Amino acid sequence: MEILILALVIAVVVLGVLGGLVVGSRRKKPLPPAPPTTPDITAPPAEPHVGDEAETPREEPRRTIEEVDLPDATATAPVAVEEPPAAPAIEIPEPTAGRLVRLRARLSRSQNALGKGLLTLLAREHLDDDTWEEIEDTLLTADVGVQPTQELVEQLRARVKVLGTRTPAELRGLLREELLKILVPEFDRAVKTDSPLDTPGIVMVVGVNGTGKTTTTGKLARVLVADGKNVVLGAADTFRAAAADQLQTWGERVGARTVRGPEGGDPASIAFDAVKEGIEEGADVVLIDTAGRLHTKTGLMDELGKVKRVVEKHAPLDEILLVLDATTGQNGLVQARVFAEVVDITGIVLTKLDGTAKGGIVIAVQRELGVPVKLVGLGEGADDLAPFEPEAFVDALIGE
Repeated sequence: MEILILALVIAVVVLGVLGGLVVGSRRKKPLPPAPPTTPDITAPPAEPHVGDEAETPREEPRRTIEEVDLPDATATAPVAVEEPPAAPAIEIPEPTAGRLVRLRARLSRSQNALGKGLLTLLAREHLDDDTWEEIEDTLLTADVGVQPTQELVEQLRARVKVLGTRTPAELRGLLREELLKILVPEFDRAVKTDSPLDTPGIVMVVGVNGTGKTTTTGKLARVLVADGKNVVLGAADTFRAAAADQLQTWGERVGARTVRGPEGGDPASIAFDAVKEGIEEGADVVLIDTAGRLHTKTGLMDELGKVKRVVEKHAPLDEILLVLDATTGQNGLVQARVFAEVVDITGIVLTKLDGTAKGGIVIAVQRELGVPVKLVGLGEGADDLAPFEPEAFVDALIGE
């Protein structure tokens, strides 16, 4: 028993010695070299540990609460103000006097076929019945109309018979005289914008979809501004999307204000407001653009009559202009008849006259309605709407 106890004591002593040797060997393991005393400028700055606080240098005096400027609780942060878009530059329209003469080259390119065709036929040595029939066909093809064509041919036949010899200059002069006569040069072609009352002149523009009516209204505003008028526009075409935007853009270019309403609103109400505001502002002219009524829709045509009646509660209309597309030819006469039944057309605007060789529509529509062509459109440019001048038109028709 004593021997067993002694063995256990010896074993414990041996284990203790061995443990001390192991611990000692670990403590004697060499430590890594100390960092250099010169700071490494390429090393990133040491980040503060969690809980570290920046210390105020002792030489800096501490400020009291009275010395610290606290933010004003009532002050509000500055709010960025969005600047409104710059107003478009006001354009100065081209003068209207002599505008058709300046655009004559554009007109003659499309109309010369008619004039040259007639001169060629008239210059034949023998003007027999077949030749006169060809002359008649040429005029009918140019949309002059049956009755005006017959009258023109009869006059030409009588004068050629009396004239006898026919030089090119004589023939051109003869044709010019007869065309001018049938165009009724004594018509008053001025757009009426001077009201006999103490109100602005009121002009209403009507026409079928696709004739360029809203564009023509915008160009007419330019014509009036070029003549020194102060214009207010009424965007009463509420059925065509963006028609009011289109008209307003035209107005802004020349400084004319546009009175408009919601899309699909009552056109008569907008026309009424436009005239009212024109009176209040002392405008010279109120120009009302109406919706492009299809002449086959009786209800819409009746509404056009309503617009006219509502506007006349302020003052009588001074001008009702019918816009027709010259390229539609005789179909334009059908439209003209229906519009004339609803409102009293006082003048005609023929658009796209530069794009058709059927210039005879000028003669036909005047004869149909008994009212003059007052303005003609000769291109896409802003100042390509010109007062109609019969002499310049005929000169472009038959050439120099």
